Amino acid sequence: MFVLALDTSSPAVTAGVVTVVDAAPDTVVLAAERTALAVRGHGELLAPSVDDALREAGIAPGDLAAVVVGTGPGPYTGLRVGLVTAAVFADLLDIPAYGVCSLDAIGRACADEPSLLVASDARRREVYWARYEHGVRAGDPAVDKPAEVPLAGVTAIAGAGGELYAEVWPELRRRAERYPDPVALVRVALERIVGRDESDPLTPLYLRRPDAVAPGAPKPVSQ
Repeated sequence: MFVLALDTSSPAVTAGVVTVVDAAPDTVVLAAERTALAVRGHGELLAPSVDDALREAGIAPGDLAAVVVGTGPGPYTGLRVGLVTAAVFADLLDIPAYGVCSLDAIGRACADEPSLLVASDARRREVYWARYEHGVRAGDPAVDKPAEVPLAGVTAIAGAGGELYAEVWPELRRRAERYPDPVALVRVALERIVGRDESDPLTPLYLRRPDAVAPGAPKPVSQ
């Protein structure tokens, strides 16, 4: 079956088509991928990336059996683009959509690491982070300043935050995996896909409030 995988939780705007082999459900193969790096412009880049990936894979949208999307943590605006796109595909094609923590996809791609820190850029000189043991998350994701992230027992780091704050974690071995990739996203949701579970709510994982706030009441004007 063909699965569309999306992630917009970071500057990497990712769309991919992944094949889950029906006869061997543990076999997950990348059919096509498009990734563009852009701090802004997720809304403009994601739809063309999806079209290109479908075309390269040689399939039409109606051939998709499910959609998987990274739910963050990530910035409000970019993250919303991926979630809305996944929900639209699921609704129009009447297929399930599954949300996965974007950090989990990076952690799953590094399943050979017994004790791994995954850190992504949260801006404001902070990182979104979580710890993994052989690809399985240990504890909830969090957001902190790099120097405040607990490192007891951790030997390696993955994610763009590891490169951005390399001077803070010189003792950690850096992995090449920086952003969620389509195959890892699908592997995190594989049990739900193969079991043909119902769609997830696709709840975004922000970890902090957006910068924008609703305007307050107008100030009185003195005469």
